[in-house]
Amino acid sequence: MGLTSRKVLALAVLLAVLLFVATVWFWPRLSRPTSRAVFGRVGLLFATQVAVFAAVGLAANNSFLFYGSWADLFGRQQSLGAVVDHSAGGKHLTVMETRPAPVPGGSQPSVAGQIQKIVLGGPASGIDSSAYVYLPPEYFRPQFARRHFPAAVVLTGYPGIADNLIKGLNYPTTAWQLAKVGKTQPMILVMLRPTVAPPRDTECVDIPGGPQTETFFARDLPGVISKSYRVGTGPRHWGVIGNSTGGYCALKIALHHPDRYAAGVGLSAYYKAAEDPTTGDLFQGRKALRNRADLMWSLDHLPQGRSSLLVTSSRSGEGNLRSTERFISKVKAPAHVSSIILDSGGHNFNTWRREIPSALEWLSGRLSAE
Repeated sequence: MGLTSRKVLALAVLLAVLLFVATVWFWPRLSRPTSRAVFGRVGLLFATQVAVFAAVGLAANNSFLFYGSWADLFGRQQSLGAVVDHSAGGKHLTVMETRPAPVPGGSQPSVAGQIQKIVLGGPASGIDSSAYVYLPPEYFRPQFARRHFPAAVVLTGYPGIADNLIKGLNYPTTAWQLAKVGKTQPMILVMLRPTVAPPRDTECVDIPGGPQTETFFARDLPGVISKSYRVGTGPRHWGVIGNSTGGYCALKIALHHPDRYAAGVGLSAYYKAAEDPTTGDLFQGRKALRNRADLMWSLDHLPQGRSSLLVTSSRSGEGNLRSTERFISKVKAPAHVSSIILDSGGHNFNTWRREIPSALEWLSGRLSAE
């Protein structure tokens, strides 16, 4: 049974209740001043507290999806175990598996769409990364056989996994529902984490002598996907959206590469590359690179292209409200900025689920199919 399974949670809750009842029932018998009784009391209290802690932890994880699997919880994520052959033919994308989209009629791609798990190799960056590609139902319908579709790169936070975008933030389901009622056009979603050189948090930066993460997202990903699926190569065909670290990356990529991406959405984003033990030395002492990774500095000192940007925050619960307001004030034409400011909402999945439908609708309105 998976970490996020309801059966696992139910068993944990049942175990906690049974141990609590057992503690109450056996406590009078264990009240004697003997070593055996003392060890019995300690054992029951310890087991009950562990069971309660496990039940609460599982409930919190099911709500916010901090970890998507047992392997993720214990640091044994193996999603990059596939070998990608980059030899003859210039093949840089391998489809590992296909699965139904989590919507009604999921067994029929022309009704529900399809999710493909891929390994994508970057010819310019040298980075290989796993990802999920959501193909909308229209992609499989004969009348759309010659049509190209807009695409959105969807990024998790750090150190999230791509499964969270499907199970916790419900991107494919939300995209399907919005397109079904005509609020968005059908879009291809390329879902992955910004940690493409795990376990290091590269903050979507081209690190001197290290992973070329910005190149991977700005050049490799749209280039390889466009060659493998019916997606155009122009900026009007591409958008990028993410939360937290993924939100910073989305804004950074869209702001610095308007020739590749027409729009970027930062959900609860921050605006300057983090530098801590998870990132290591990102800039190797190069001030110009550190400045460029500061989006406020970029807005003040670099030309602003035709980027459409959307930022989100809340008046209560988020720590980025003031910096978000500063970011908004610095965006100048020909760039454009919009915002979603909630009355309240913390830095968590529940908040992002409230923002994603409006964000996808906004993103769809700035992308073109042909």
